[in-house]
Amino acid sequence: MSVPRRVLLVSVLLLAGCTGPAGVPATAPGTTPATGPAAPSACAERLETGRLPDWADAGFTGDTRVRHVFGTGGDIVAILFAYPLVHARGDGANNKILWVARPDPGRSEPAQLSPLVITATLDGTGTRAVREVPGGPGPSIVDLPAAGCWRLRLDWSGRTDTMDLVYRPVLG
Repeated sequence: MSVPRRVLLVSVLLLAGCTGPAGVPATAPGTTPATGPAAPSACAERLETGRLPDWADAGFTGDTRVRHVFGTGGDIVAILFAYPLVHARGDGANNKILWVARPDPGRSEPAQLSPLVITATLDGTGTRAVREVPGGPGPSIVDLPAAGCWRLRLDWSGRTDTMDLVYRPVLG
């Protein structure tokens, strides 16, 4: 075995050893760990600017480095064509987001499409907004009623993921 192949094999084995068993929850469904419920983490948009994963780059050519935010479960990505997202834009631009869902594992045919339902909650308040993207993940314009960090629950085709997006106030 050549040296480069050994290095690759060792890297893969080390990476595999650093991850937990796939699909095994930390606690049984419906139970709470003995230490009590975890405090919710601070709302924060986890913006990335690197290349999109292969499953999300259909329709792009060349360099696929674009601003995007992954769902916490990794099942969906929001590609931000408008950045920053702004509450009550007055500049004629839109808060355009392309939603791309990771393909369902183990499916030989696409899942039946249902709307992407976005349930957004303004962090630290009871303010909620529901938006819908007909036909499931795809192009959208998502305007929310206030500036701040929004916690999004994303539901489509029997799947769910979450993410945080920050909407900034209008400047000027």
